[in-house]
Amino acid sequence: MTDPDFGTSGPVRPLGPVAGPGGPVRLDGPWTHRDVAANGARFHIAEQGDGPLVLLLHGFPQFWWTWRHQLTALADAGYRAVAMDLRGVGGSDRTPRGYDPANLALDVTGVIRSLGEPDAALVGHDMGGYLAWTAAVMRPKLVRRLVVSSMPHPRRWRSSMLSDFAQSRAGSHIWGFQRPWVPERQLVADDAALVARLIRDWSGPRTPDFPDDEAMDVYRRAMCIPSTAHCSIEPYRWMVRSLARPDGVQFNRRMKRPVRVPTLHLHGSLDPAVRTRSSAGSGQYVEAPYRWRLFDGLGHFPHEEDPVGFSTELINWLKDPEPDR
Repeated sequence: MTDPDFGTSGPVRPLGPVAGPGGPVRLDGPWTHRDVAANGARFHIAEQGDGPLVLLLHGFPQFWWTWRHQLTALADAGYRAVAMDLRGVGGSDRTPRGYDPANLALDVTGVIRSLGEPDAALVGHDMGGYLAWTAAVMRPKLVRRLVVSSMPHPRRWRSSMLSDFAQSRAGSHIWGFQRPWVPERQLVADDAALVARLIRDWSGPRTPDFPDDEAMDVYRRAMCIPSTAHCSIEPYRWMVRSLARPDGVQFNRRMKRPVRVPTLHLHGSLDPAVRTRSSAGSGQYVEAPYRWRLFDGLGHFPHEEDPVGFSTELINWLKDPEPDR
């Protein structure tokens, strides 16, 4: 299956052996799994370590497992690392509605409260980064520090998608998501072969170890869980369809409020899905120490393409008592 709207090509091998006893979501490791209630839904989390809370938010087309390297690195560095599955993905509830960014951000801040913590350092990638930006604006008292990877500030994302043809073309999958039912069928066809193609195409050329067959199998199985494809796409549908609606205008106006927590912004220099120039202007929305870090030669998944480099940058910044602008 090749869909020009997704800009992908090339064969994908059949899925390998079936997942372990934890199923496609609760994968074994040094972490522990449990469910927490927040904002009227149930969310699956994987956690490891003790110390200040660092909450990790995945992007599309992935789930909590994308942070497997950072969970261990953060725990070893003295943090309580928690990776959650966003609403509708992985082991979390698949509700019929609630996929607008304001509500999804309340999911995130609700999980912080349910974990019994006064605040958290939020680390978000892709859609998780979009929600991390949003949570830092909506509930600043619950966000100690903000780390965003591969995603511009929501206002910057909006302007880039509407006024920059190169970014609009790079994000063509988002326009393709606006069609009813077709994207869902494409995502799960051939055991979610398209998921493997997207991750491969969005990764940088300097990372031959990622994505490997094991990682592709994990992400494909997670997408094949019933209703996951639909729920994964719904936030992107809202982002486009609400552009001219009152709720979208109100959200965009709300996001004019500046981010007032220290912010680390990470990006792969060869990200084909979100252009560097689209993300680089996000600092204008931050009235706090802001650090921009570009990973040379990496693509859309720097935390998996170079997990050691990414984790080192993240932990050093979290431990810095006075992060510079």
